[in-house]
Amino acid sequence: MIVSTKGRYALRVMVCFAQRGGDEYIPLKEIAESEGISQKYLESIMTTLSKAGFVDAVHGKGGGYRLNRPPEEYTIGSILKLTEGSLSAVSCTSMGASACSRTECCQAKPMWDKLDRMIDGFFEGITLADLLHDSVTA
Repeated sequence: MIVSTKGRYALRVMVCFAQRGGDEYIPLKEIAESEGISQKYLESIMTTLSKAGFVDAVHGKGGGYRLNRPPEEYTIGSILKLTEGSLSAVSCTSMGASACSRTECCQAKPMWDKLDRMIDGFFEGITLADLLHDSVTA
């Protein structure tokens, strides 16, 4: 599994919102400048986050974006799954149970399934708040 640029940027933006906190809407231009992300690319990320209900968007003068919930309620897993679609280590486990013709005879499938559960458990066990408070240990 390699997290895409979109996934990394979405996570950076969500951390940015969590750091600023509060009810203040942050303009897209300000976010783009502070995070070093092009406005055009950031627009597509913000659309994804907004449609999923992760952020609240207000358009026009005085508008911008802010978190819909406290940082404790966003897992890193939920953010990455939104942008990546899957956190599976190999493509055959992300296709669903019947998508791979070798599912029934694959000796490695249980190992890949276990790895997927470990990855999912790891990212679902970390929140934005944990990142803010340096609560993630190596």
